[in-house]
Amino acid sequence: MADEIKARKALANDFLRYAPEVLRIRPKDGAIVPFKINPAQMVVHEAAERQMKERGFVRLIILKARQLGMSTYIEGRLFWKVTHRFGARAFILTHHADATANLFSMAKRYQEQAPAFLVPTAGASSQRELAFPGLDSGYKVGTAGTEGIGRSDTIQYFHGSEVAFWPGGDSHASGVIQAIPREPGTEVWLESTANGLGGYFHEMCQDAMRGESDYELIFLPWFTDPSYQVDRDDLLFDYVPDRDDLEYQELYDLSDAQMAWRAMKIKELRSDWKFRQEYPASAEEAFQVSGGDSLIKSIPVMRARRCEVKDPVGPLIMGVDPAAGGDDATAIIRRRGRKAFGLEVFHEPDTMALAGHIAVAIDTERPDRVFIDKIGIGTGIYDRLLEMGYNQVVGVVSGAKPMQVERYYNLRAEIWGKMRDWLEDEPCQIPDDDGLHADLCAPEYKFASERQLQLEKKMDMKKRGLKSPDRGDALAFTFTYPVQASDHDREGRRRRYQTNRQTRSWMSA
Repeated sequence: MADEIKARKALANDFLRYAPEVLRIRPKDGAIVPFKINPAQMVVHEAAERQMKERGFVRLIILKARQLGMSTYIEGRLFWKVTHRFGARAFILTHHADATANLFSMAKRYQEQAPAFLVPTAGASSQRELAFPGLDSGYKVGTAGTEGIGRSDTIQYFHGSEVAFWPGGDSHASGVIQAIPREPGTEVWLESTANGLGGYFHEMCQDAMRGESDYELIFLPWFTDPSYQVDRDDLLFDYVPDRDDLEYQELYDLSDAQMAWRAMKIKELRSDWKFRQEYPASAEEAFQVSGGDSLIKSIPVMRARRCEVKDPVGPLIMGVDPAAGGDDATAIIRRRGRKAFGLEVFHEPDTMALAGHIAVAIDTERPDRVFIDKIGIGTGIYDRLLEMGYNQVVGVVSGAKPMQVERYYNLRAEIWGKMRDWLEDEPCQIPDDDGLHADLCAPEYKFASERQLQLEKKMDMKKRGLKSPDRGDALAFTFTYPVQASDHDREGRRRRYQTNRQTRSWMSA
């Protein structure tokens, strides 16, 4: 008895030890085996433990490739929680009745296969609920689409499975998810493969990617699974990597066996695009849609995120994309030659505060040019900075005539086109930021009647479920026109001195 009590205490606070000793799973080969954490599961486990330590609760969104074992891990974790805590309730919501039955059978297997002294006695159970009366705890599953499901329950742990495929995702978000208090010890897990742009899951991913919610986004590419590889000699067709394959392999540091597995899957799916959607290498690939043609592709962006340009040469240029609030944000970024850096994002549409922040940045960093979107509140910021004597500030009207009228429909298309060329002409470096990556790959393009490149309008992007690419626009503004480093600031310093002297005189009057 003493040994059993000691074992229970040891396992109660260590899931990595608990899982293989207590839980049993049925992998792809059908045999029931101990639950050993795989690499993808370890990534999310470490993120959850870090959040619990730092914040006291877990809020995670998992965007993943297929069959990485996320449901197995989360179900095992929640089973561990409800069988070791008084009054603990877990609720699992799936996208389809078959998935609901499968996840509940997984929980039942955990309960039935575990050593009796390590799990509490289960009470009467149904096809959807497993109760532990001695702890007043329980485990319930449901299928999305049922109106009001879970809304009245008291829940501490929630798992949303394949959220991108929920019918009526917004209604569940305002119902069952809102039933989980933002209290210490609570956990909310939202995981899914992608299902195109728009909808509740995609919007949640966008917010998390930009740091605009309680949730942290974890992306799990297909090559996280070590089993996704095959010997090239075992393929039933000839596979000779082309230039794009070799670039893909180098970018993601993949082995020949992983590339052979990728080739095999592309052959099975009969579509490279379908492979990228089902087995994405980046979040941007996961959310691509059939027929869509982004101006900037994901691979050069990822390459720029991983590149390091140590000694950039050229004028210092600052790009500013102001926003009036709502879903949009104000983004500021710097670029010197082949290196973009210093990304800042603000959500408060205070014109004077933003103007003041930019003024301090100019005084401190002394950029050669500051390009500001002169639309909406950007006009007020631009005017205020000119009043303060910052003559290196330039207002940009995106719909204006481009410098290369034969190639581009308007100035916005031109600066994005120049930015694309800059990204593809390596080496170059950008901030390692998921939000910037998403923004750069978001806008699609077409050609106008005169074969001019035309960038997708922001209103059309929003119809596709995408937010305004604020970070991407800010970087694009640094390509408005060529800038030469010069001593332009002399006149600006004189004007600022006069303005500040007048202000001090007024304040002392």
